[in-house]
Amino acid sequence: MAHRLRSENLGFAETAPVRLVFAAEVSAPPDVVYRALADDVEGWPGWFTAVTAAVPVGAGAGREVRLRGGVVFRETVLATEPGERYAYRVDTTTTTAPGMKALVEEWRLTPAGSGTRVRWTFAADGSPLFRFILRRARGPVGRSFRDAVRNLDRRLTAAPA
Repeated sequence: MAHRLRSENLGFAETAPVRLVFAAEVSAPPDVVYRALADDVEGWPGWFTAVTAAVPVGAGAGREVRLRGGVVFRETVLATEPGERYAYRVDTTTTTAPGMKALVEEWRLTPAGSGTRVRWTFAADGSPLFRFILRRARGPVGRSFRDAVRNLDRRLTAAPA
């Protein structure tokens, strides 16, 4: 059964009660990284191991993402700025996370030498228990992000130009 989350706008990425922000660098330029994030939605499972399936919906206005453990997110894309930013909010989820109320994720891309600095913001709200658990999960979530970006870097470096 799907659980509906609160509909938040892009500003929530800066104002959410819980914000987990991580950054890492890849050797590909921002436009290439952006295409992997926004245009190759189906490719996410190839580099983000927590994702088992991802498909665009609504002519690209949203996504359906399946995670390990069977969780499904139905999302609305909030920002598509080629080479700079890709962001989305979760509208519905099948998760049983205690008290999740809102979730927005933002990927910011900035040039870094000959590559790209990737900054991911995981912005959420929920019950006091949900907030507590999410704050304590900073380490594992950060490792998941760093592993994903490292995998993405390898994938983009191996891809033909």
